[in-house]
Amino acid sequence: QVLPVESGGGSVQVGESLRLACTAPGATSNGCDIRWYRQAAGKQREWVSTMASEGTPYYSGSVRGRFTVSKDESKDTVYLQMNSLKPEDTAMYYCKQFGSRCSPDWGQGTQVTVSS
Repeated sequence: QVLPVESGGGSVQVGESLRLACTAPGATSNGCDIRWYRQAAGKQREWVSTMASEGTPYYSGSVRGRFTVSKDESKDTVYLQMNSLKPEDTAMYYCKQFGSRCSPDWGQGTQVTVSS
């Protein structure tokens, strides 16, 4: 199985932006949806956003209007543009593939820390 690789995390101030990337080799050719999740310390992992294989984006209520998901199929990469970041966005962010021909494995994640 090929693990997805998340990148782009960092430490920012409230109101700033970050762009995360999820590279999942084979995701495009296998017709995989890519979902972003996050897990804050001491909390359960929660769904953040989905880039469906046909290109439709979906967002959780807590990030809609601030986060934008996009993809570059030539690179098998999905991006999560995060604007107007808040302290409650602090978490480890993960991506995962979904689909019958898609790897079910989690990547290592990328840490996002937002301080006020």
